[in-house]
Amino acid sequence: MNKNESKYFNTAVKMDMALIALLEKKEFEYISVKEICVAAGVNRSTFYLHYENTSDLLKETTRYIIDRHFSYYKENGKKPSLCLESCKKEELLFITDEYLTPYLMFIKENQRLFKVAVKEFHSMNMGEVYGKMFEQIFTPILARFCVPEAEHAYVMKFYLTGVLGVVMEWLNGGCTDDMRTVVKVITDCIMGKRDING
Repeated sequence: MNKNESKYFNTAVKMDMALIALLEKKEFEYISVKEICVAAGVNRSTFYLHYENTSDLLKETTRYIIDRHFSYYKENGKKPSLCLESCKKEELLFITDEYLTPYLMFIKENQRLFKVAVKEFHSMNMGEVYGKMFEQIFTPILARFCVPEAEHAYVMKFYLTGVLGVVMEWLNGGCTDDMRTVVKVITDCIMGKRDING
């Protein structure tokens, strides 16, 4: 990356972070270019050098969050997608320590980002992101486990809602509880290791 590219990248990150800070306080549709520029410490002409409008910046900010999230799997040597049709079935289980730990590490170290992504799920078009994940990762996995296609959406909603519920509880407590405890709670609940009858 040369000096100009580096400067361009740093300015873009400043604007991503400015938008994230503003999204913590108000809905996206009420955020102006002027507010973003003030928060980022750049002038309007710099903003328009990078983006046509605030929606363009929002798309880039969404990519920034997603890229940041997936970088945690690379650092831990895990790829969130595998050769789904030929690997062993046990390799298709993403509710394991090796996948949950990078996920929770990302959340703990990027609490603001994650809260904004949840709060602005629709305006950040996260539904499309999850749609691609369903198509490319979860649908082939469910097929390998012979889950009828008509049940796919229900099964995934069950798992994703449960995991997100646990994560949000941890997040609301400032991520102070030990991460291993949170991983254990999720895996025990999903794998049926919790005996509610005592």
